[in-house]
Amino acid sequence: MAIASLAALLTLAGYALLCAVSPFADCRKCRGLGSKVVLDRKGRPKRDKTCRRCKGRGKRLRLGRRLHNHSRAIHHAGTR
Repeated sequence: MAIASLAALLTLAGYALLCAVSPFADCRKCRGLGSKVVLDRKGRPKRDKTCRRCKGRGKRLRLGRRLHNHSRAIHHAGTR
């Protein structure tokens, strides 16, 4: 039981460190390209519509960083 809780704490600490060092990750839908890639008639890749999830940026904010930003905003609003 203690080993499992230690492993969970180490995993959470590692994810928190990852969110602090690199808050953005590639978009899961377009894989960081910003748009869908399709093949034209000749078989060459070309860009199609921009990705709706990341709005063409290719990056998304990680969940842990989003939670950190939200909790920081709540703390800031509560301590004014």
